[in-house]
Parts: sequence; structure tokens; C-alpha cells
Amino acid sequence: MAIEEMEFARRRMRERVEMRLPNEGSLATAIPGLSLYRRACPMAPDSSLYEPSFAFIISGAKRVILGGETYLYDQDHFLLTAVGLPTIVQVLDASITAPYVSFKLDIDLDLARELIAEVDQHGGFTEGRGPGIAIGPVTPELTSAAMRLLDLLDRPAEIPILARSIQREILYRVMTGPVGSRLRHSVQVGTQTNRVSTAIRWLRDHFDQPVRIETLADIAGMGESTLHHHFRALTAMSPLQYQKHLRLHEARRIMIADRVDASSAALRVGYESVTQFNREYRRLFGTPPKTDVRTILALG
Repeated sequence: MAIEEMEFARRRMRERVEMRLPNEGSLATAIPGLSLYRRACPMAPDSSLYEPSFAFIISGAKRVILGGETYLYDQDHFLLTAVGLPTIVQVLDASITAPYVSFKLDIDLDLARELIAEVDQHGGFTEGRGPGIAIGPVTPELTSAAMRLLDLLDRPAEIPILARSIQREILYRVMTGPVGSRLRHSVQVGTQTNRVSTAIRWLRDHFDQPVRIETLADIAGMGESTLHHHFRALTAMSPLQYQKHLRLHEARRIMIADRVDASSAALRVGYESVTQFNREYRRLFGTPPKTDVRTILALG
């Protein structure tokens, strides 16, 4: 696929998204796990809990902050998230005439495991370690598969037949590329990353409960110091910091969705001290809970 063909593919994908999203917003499509996004202006930093997914920007740029690390990506780079991670996200480049347009494809972990087993037989993987989030290059092959997936939205009768095979191809392109090992180690049973992923899933399900590191280490089948080391390498934070971020992100969601006050939200996510909640919320999101939520609701 030449440069001209890449540009044609991007225009075609943008048309597909804008046809279904004539205004700002997001849309879950008929293709399982595929969501579309459009923004007509830059956005303030916002909290987002990223599930294992592949994010592809058709036009514009975005910033993702995980712990103390910042990741920037645009139409030439995709974002791979291998495990569930609480992040801060911000659309950087967007206007009415040149909107931010993107899609996100949730990763089917069963499909990923099937693909790993098959490709392993042919030695098609590159090795490497790193955080559970990574920026990878958009190749012509990946662009072609992405375009064909979005084209399926025009042919809904073909979605049950063809969507999974195209998703499989996208996964293959990602997993055999320079950052694919992040996902491979996350889903492949027996690896250290997979064991940490087990601990992450437990924290996700029990974030509002007290947690002991020794209990979490037992769940992961690792020693405490080993868990700390690999957990921080994967998520850019310690297990307790990760739990705190989960609590704060969920509290923010509750205050916005349920219109409850900070004290109620703090108790619902497991905080015993509202003062501590307010202090940690301001440190993460930059403003006190009441001010932050009022600003978000006013923008909405």
C-alpha cells in the first residue's frame, strides 16, 4: 500500500466514522468490541479505564498518561493496551474542519490465545518486555485490515461471517510487530506478566475492599517482592497505587453518573477518610472533587 493508498484508506475510514457520528460523541457498533469516536475540539484531561484494546487514530492526536508516564499517538501510531489500566486521556488535535476521529477495538482474549498458539509453531513473535501499554507503528497492512473492518459496517449481514477473521488479522499484525510481546505475555498462561494480570483482575473486581500484599501475591502465585517488581513494570505503579487510582476513577464516574457528593462517593469506593479522598483526588485530577465534577457537568 503506497502513501497515496494510505491516505485514501484514511479518508475512507474517516467517512465511515463521520457518517455514523455526524456530531461529537462515541458509538458502540454492531461489530463486537468495536467503538467509534469523534471530537470537534481538543479536550481537557479526562479519566479513562482502558481495557485490553487496540486504538487507531484516523485523524488527530491523543495523549495518554499512566502513572508518571506519558504516551502520545496519532494517525501514524496505534495504542496497544494489554491489561486493564486506569489512565488520564486528552485529545490534542481537533477542530470542526479537522475533527479527531478514531476507533477502538477491544481485544478478544480467547482469540488472542488461539492466535498465539498458532503463530508460536512458526516462530513469528518478537521478544521483549515493557509496560502493559505501548505505542506501535501503523503499517500499510494494518491500515488495510482496519479499513476492511470499518467497511463491514456498510454490510451488516456480513459482520457475523467476516468480522472475526478481520479482527484476527489485526491482532496478528499487532502481535507480530515490535510491541506485540506486551499482549502476548499478558494473555499467555504461565508468564510473569500473565500472573500479574491475574492480580490486576482481582484488584479490578475488589478495588473497594482492603487488600494485603501477601494475599495479592498468593493470588498471582508470586513472591511479594517479585509481584511488586513485575506489577510496577507492567502498570507504572505499585499494587496499592493501582488500587487507589481505580478507586478515584470509579468515584469520579459515580459522582458524574449518579450525581452524589464526594463524601458518598468516597465511602462507596472504599475510603474510610473523606479528607484523604479529597487530598488524593486533587493530586490525581488537579482540582477538588466538587470543582472537577461541576466543570465536567457544565461542559456536558
